[in-house]
Amino acid sequence: MRVDLHNHTPLCNHAKGEPQKYIQQAIKVGIDIFGFSDHAPMQFDTKYRMNLSQSKIYEQDILNLKEQYKDQIDILLGYEVDYMSNPAFLEKDILNANVDYLIGSVHFLDSWGFDNPEFLQQYQNKDIDKIWEDYFEAITNMAKTNYFNIVGHLDLIKVFKFLPKKDIKLIASKALKQIKKSNMVIEINSAGFAKPIGEQYPSISLLELAFELDIPITFGSDAHSIDKIGYKYDQVKKIAQNIGYTKCTIFRNKQQEIYRF
Repeated sequence: MRVDLHNHTPLCNHAKGEPQKYIQQAIKVGIDIFGFSDHAPMQFDTKYRMNLSQSKIYEQDILNLKEQYKDQIDILLGYEVDYMSNPAFLEKDILNANVDYLIGSVHFLDSWGFDNPEFLQQYQNKDIDKIWEDYFEAITNMAKTNYFNIVGHLDLIKVFKFLPKKDIKLIASKALKQIKKSNMVIEINSAGFAKPIGEQYPSISLLELAFELDIPITFGSDAHSIDKIGYKYDQVKKIAQNIGYTKCTIFRNKQQEIYRF
C-alpha cells in the first residue's frame, strides 16, 4: 500500500499545478491513497495560504476529484494547520471542518518563520540549542490541544542544517511522549531531501525514539509541484522498515485505518 497524505494546491500561493494533475501523477507513480492537505487559512502569514472564503471551494474541488477518480485512487481531504502560541490565529471553522484529517505543523517561533529562506539571516543572532528547545516546546503544546491527527515534518527546525549541541533525542523526548499521549501519528516527510539538511523529516534517531514509544507513522511527500508527488517514497519506506515499522496509518473522517506498506 503506497500512501502520500501531505500535498498542496495552488490555493496556498506557493504551489504549482492543478489538483487534477496531482491526482493523475499519483496514479502514474502507483500511489494507492493520496491526501490533499493544503495550508489552512489563518490571520497571519496570509501570503502563503488560502483565505477562509476559499476553504469551501478547496474542499468541494477535492471532493469532486475524489468522486471522479474513485475507481482509480483513494483520495482523502485534509488541511495542514499552523500551530501558533496565540490561539487567536487558529480558525475554528478549520479545526471543526468536515475533513478526513488535520496535520498540525509548526512553522513559526513567535512571528519568525524559521523555515522561510527570507528570514534565514536571523539564525545568526540566536542560540541554536534554545531555538530547538523552543521549537519542540511548541510541538508539545500543539499535541496537547488534541486538535490534530498528524504531526507534520516533526523536526522541521533542522531545515537549514543549524543543529544543536545537545542530544536531539533529549530535546524532543517530551514532545514525543505528548504525541503518544494525544494519540497522534508522525509523518515521514520526504521533502527534507530537497532542502539543505538533505534528509527526511524526522531524523532516523527521532524515528527510532518514536518506534520505541509505539507512535504510528504515515507518509507524505509535502508536494508543492507535480514532480514531487511520491518523492523518494521507496527511500523513506526502506528507512521505516529498517527501524522496524511495517504498517502506516491514514485517517478517514478523523478515524484511524492501518495498512501494511
